[in-house]
Amino acid sequence: MKSLYSILLSFVLITALLSPVSASAKQSDAKKVGKPAISVKVTDDSVTLTVKPTENAEGYYVYLKSSTDAAFRDAGIIKEDGTAKRTFTINNLKADNYKIRVRAFSGTTVSKNSKAKSFTIKEGSALSLWTDNAPLKKALTEYIKAVTDESSQYYIPVDRRIAVFDLDGTLFCETDPNYFDYTLLVYRVLEDEEYKDKASDFEKEVANKIVTLNETGVAASGLEVDHGKAVASAFAGMTLDEFNSYIQEFKKLDMPSYTGMKRGEGWYRPMLQVIELLKANDFTVYVVSGTDRILVRGIVYDSLLDLPMGQIIGSDELLVASNQNGADGLNYVYTSDDKLVTAGEFIIKNLKMNKVTVIAQEIGLQPVLSFGNSTGDSSMAMYTITNNPYLSLAFMLCCDDLERENGNITKADKMYSLCNEFGWIPVSMKDDWKTIYGDGVTKITTDAEADAA
Repeated sequence: MKSLYSILLSFVLITALLSPVSASAKQSDAKKVGKPAISVKVTDDSVTLTVKPTENAEGYYVYLKSSTDAAFRDAGIIKEDGTAKRTFTINNLKADNYKIRVRAFSGTTVSKNSKAKSFTIKEGSALSLWTDNAPLKKALTEYIKAVTDESSQYYIPVDRRIAVFDLDGTLFCETDPNYFDYTLLVYRVLEDEEYKDKASDFEKEVANKIVTLNETGVAASGLEVDHGKAVASAFAGMTLDEFNSYIQEFKKLDMPSYTGMKRGEGWYRPMLQVIELLKANDFTVYVVSGTDRILVRGIVYDSLLDLPMGQIIGSDELLVASNQNGADGLNYVYTSDDKLVTAGEFIIKNLKMNKVTVIAQEIGLQPVLSFGNSTGDSSMAMYTITNNPYLSLAFMLCCDDLERENGNITKADKMYSLCNEFGWIPVSMKDDWKTIYGDGVTKITTDAEADAA
């Protein structure tokens, strides 16, 4: 039997003999991953990087450097996908001079750095979809400058920079012909071939009240709460993933009043810029909606709004374990066989004063910025600007655009009056925004609208 010494000696000799070969192979591999070539295109506050395909590359590391950075920092990864162009976009950059470069990689082998490309983001690009005379653009720009300057008397610590946004009519298309969650219920109860015959009489009654509202403009008494109850029961027994999947399929349907837009694409592009500007200045942004919380998260899921689900607040329905079978939550222990499912029981409509309550309960801090569009957001706005230890503002959207959006002049005029009364800053969808839904989206003109014109 060989001694331990001879075994160790053999191992050392073999390792020594193989090492040069391994190093040589790695060097050979390194030569196969070429140095990439890049180009950049700047649009407002964004830069799009294009990488020329590099032989044998599995992907590309992207590095960015501003004028204040001591060195290049990681900006992301582009995975090789075999397409003609490899692009990577960085959004919401602050005004500054930048350099960007990439390195190709294959496994653990990395190429040399590409030649760095320089570009400049100009001041004011962050709100490029807003007109120069928009009151929000001026007020918010000055506000952010004041509250982020540590030498300013208005400086707000990062942990107190809280902004709250309503959803429907503030960030997302409000009526086509009604709220997203109202139209979802009508679809589920009256149109979905797999469910409509199973719908309860109560669910059908509520859905038909929504149809009547769409046709007449008159809402039945108590519809807000009844709708919440009907949504809870119509989707009872679904896991959270199943509910989300249903919402994702509904989001793929065409918007009836627009060309070039699906149900899930109705985001107000100028307002998304506001959120990104706030995030870039260390604000924590919450959506505080009257819509069912799970439903709002479904709208936000895989969308243009980049917020964590933990910052999405809405109305609530009861969730239970799939095997709980009516047992009290204090007497039941979640098991490995359980999944969370909707229980069919509506809890609370987080609208109006209830928005203030849920902000205090879930955020635990008074916001310094509020964004809404209706009297359902009035309490949230007043809570934000009343007795606040920090400089605070409230903004309200006014639906005064009849050409690009399903506007309502009566509602808009009422909101302008309320803004004047309470010191809120109005946002005109007609005059303040260069676009609403982005390029390629057009509102369909109805016969009535054509006759009126």
